[in-house]
Amino acid sequence: MTTLTPATGSALKGGLSAKRRAYSIGLRTAMYACVAIAVSVLVGIIGFVLYQGLGHITWELLSTQRSALRNTIGILPNILSTLYIVITTLLIAIPIGIGAAIYLCEYASNRKVVRLVEFTIEILAGIPSIIYGLVGFLFFVLNLGMRPSILVGSLTLSILVLPVIVRTTQEALRTVPHSYREGAFALGGTRWYIIRTIILPSSLDGIIGGTILAVGRMVGESAALLFTAGVGFTLVTNYFTALHTPGASLTVSLFLYITEHGNRDVGFAIAAILLIIVLTLNLLIKLVRRKFRKI
Repeated sequence: MTTLTPATGSALKGGLSAKRRAYSIGLRTAMYACVAIAVSVLVGIIGFVLYQGLGHITWELLSTQRSALRNTIGILPNILSTLYIVITTLLIAIPIGIGAAIYLCEYASNRKVVRLVEFTIEILAGIPSIIYGLVGFLFFVLNLGMRPSILVGSLTLSILVLPVIVRTTQEALRTVPHSYREGAFALGGTRWYIIRTIILPSSLDGIIGGTILAVGRMVGESAALLFTAGVGFTLVTNYFTALHTPGASLTVSLFLYITEHGNRDVGFAIAAILLIIVLTLNLLIKLVRRKFRKI
């Protein structure tokens, strides 16, 4: 039987010592201050960009193209170029990324090779995007003889977003309990049948979330596209024709309007549009995950 000494009893009654209470309060205050600073900076940036840009977003800006003869400034070609780049990049990167993640999680038996590939993917994720643009320009344009175009920019972006798709798909596949696999194998299912009918549907929310994150990375990318997609402002409505045509995305056009044309109003309008797209994509991720968790 444990007996309480007077010192122990007084410590229990009084709780923490005054020094520890002050230390705890100081740490808590510091954490609250860090959170407040981070939130304030984020809200400040978002508020400043929206305040400067929303007033300059007009239907004429969104539905016309830039023309010196008609004295108009429109970003419709840039919107279409961004859309073409996103669609083409997804068509290239999603099958490769999801296929690589399935192989690493479900088929690969040599763990050393898996760790090596995962380490390589992490290195690729940390490389600055302008290096991707330089390598894409050297390989696709100089070595293969392709000219800067939507297709070359999409091929470069596919390599850039591939680590995002592979890693998020891997994490989604690993959330599926092993009991699902074991039960399906016990019933005589083949590995591919189990992956196709059980594992992929169970991890679909994570895969979709990773894909949306990749789209956000594509929409906000500019350095890799300067060298590869070009800076064209031509309106091309045919998708297959646009693939072989230079086209400036929204981020590239933002850079050009601010630095070369000195048009801050259009630059802030494009920045506000990009910010709205990114916020919408993040909200969409939350809605998709919440939707699939209810199923």
